[in-house]
Amino acid sequence: MALANKNILFVSPPYHCGVVEVAGSWPPLGFLYLGAQAERAGWHAAVYDAMTLNHDFDRIETELKNRKFDILATSSITPTFPDAAELCRLAKKVNPECITMIGGVHPTFCFEDILGDNRNGIDYILAGEGEVPLYNFLSNFNHVAKRLKTSNLIYKDGNEVIVNPALSLNDDLDSLPVSWNLLNWDDYTYYVIPGSTLGAVSTSRGCSHGCTFCSQQKFWKKIWRGRSPEKVVEEIKHIHKIYGVNVILFTDEYPTYDRDRWEEILDRIIAERLDIYILIETRVEDIVRDRDILSKYRRAGIIHIYVGAEATDQKTLDKINKEITVSDSGLAIELIAEHGMISETSFVLGFPEETKESIENTFQQAKKFNADFAHFLAITPWPYSDFYQEVKDRIAINDYRKYNLIEPIIKPDRMTLNDIDLAIIDCYRRYYMPKMMEFRKIKDKFRRDYLVSSTGLIMKSSFLKSKFARLGIKPKALMQSILKS
Repeated sequence: MALANKNILFVSPPYHCGVVEVAGSWPPLGFLYLGAQAERAGWHAAVYDAMTLNHDFDRIETELKNRKFDILATSSITPTFPDAAELCRLAKKVNPECITMIGGVHPTFCFEDILGDNRNGIDYILAGEGEVPLYNFLSNFNHVAKRLKTSNLIYKDGNEVIVNPALSLNDDLDSLPVSWNLLNWDDYTYYVIPGSTLGAVSTSRGCSHGCTFCSQQKFWKKIWRGRSPEKVVEEIKHIHKIYGVNVILFTDEYPTYDRDRWEEILDRIIAERLDIYILIETRVEDIVRDRDILSKYRRAGIIHIYVGAEATDQKTLDKINKEITVSDSGLAIELIAEHGMISETSFVLGFPEETKESIENTFQQAKKFNADFAHFLAITPWPYSDFYQEVKDRIAINDYRKYNLIEPIIKPDRMTLNDIDLAIIDCYRRYYMPKMMEFRKIKDKFRRDYLVSSTGLIMKSSFLKSKFARLGIKPKALMQSILKS
């Protein structure tokens, strides 16, 4: 094929904030879907996971000098965008003839700002669901006129921003291959389980709910689409057998949406008798709905479930259109524990009406829920969310790097940003100090080791270290005092 000598390099932005990196090094699954399309179009594809490798920009520059690429492609959410733009600038410095391309949630909605800044070094934005548009772009690469008509493509022509029509979302997710061979699997592990190889599988895309703070419901247009149970389990078997993957993250926002389909996935995994651990995220109401089949969750290998409680008073839940009840949140966490699985949830602080009293109420309710792991996060107004329009006059921070659920962004009426910051630290400290002592008394060795190890990782994480320092707390000394208790 005429394009066989063309190279596309997918590079992850080297962004670190301490949250997603606490428990493991996560495979960049989106790049593997896109890489498969590049290979299908006759290109040579490679993945350089600079984030997982913990490479800074000096090291990245050296790496880029030693790699062939006609296109450097990257992806970003809001906090990673500045580093993604820096990747593109660096690619142009190393290889002035290359083309740079970016996709993901933030570029899909903030394209005017991105292309309006000539310093970004970004040639093209591929908005929305990228597999088919990327294939078309690469297949027509040598025909510029055709290339520029690619669906979902956004670019600048002189001073004009050109926004091509978007394709409908792909109804057949089973038709999308994954190029697992593009990864160096030694780089991916779940720190909580020593010696593990961590993989990622997508069983569905999208969510039909409309939480006002969420980016995914806009990106996927409130449409949920599921892969077939047969294909999902075939993929799990493949990466387990070929690459030794024994811990799998289901990357979906909502894998349990269709109960019949979800139960079939569980049944098929159980039938395969695979020696694997599975981590999932889902909604509170589905755990309550599935109380009669939660034993299947555990038998299929699911050990850890995240559900987003978000708030502990119904008024706040209704305001953010979460479509759950406080009582169901508590029940879901209780049911997860009853079936021997690890529960994780989060609570959002820093709303405009937040007070010290409301934060204390949230904390006390979080203790009553008693999830194994609770995260206390700063509400973040993604610049394309419905919530952003409600609070834009109160936004005190414009540095996108801090839009990471860690740093307070919104100035409440009766608190300072520093007050929120200190409250987050204090909630973590008060929640996990007694938890660590509680976990050490658990008789089940796997559960005890899992919980103690995970808590240690959280307490020693980079984002809490910096926050603890502001209170004069030394995490290492804190951990040692807990372990001696």
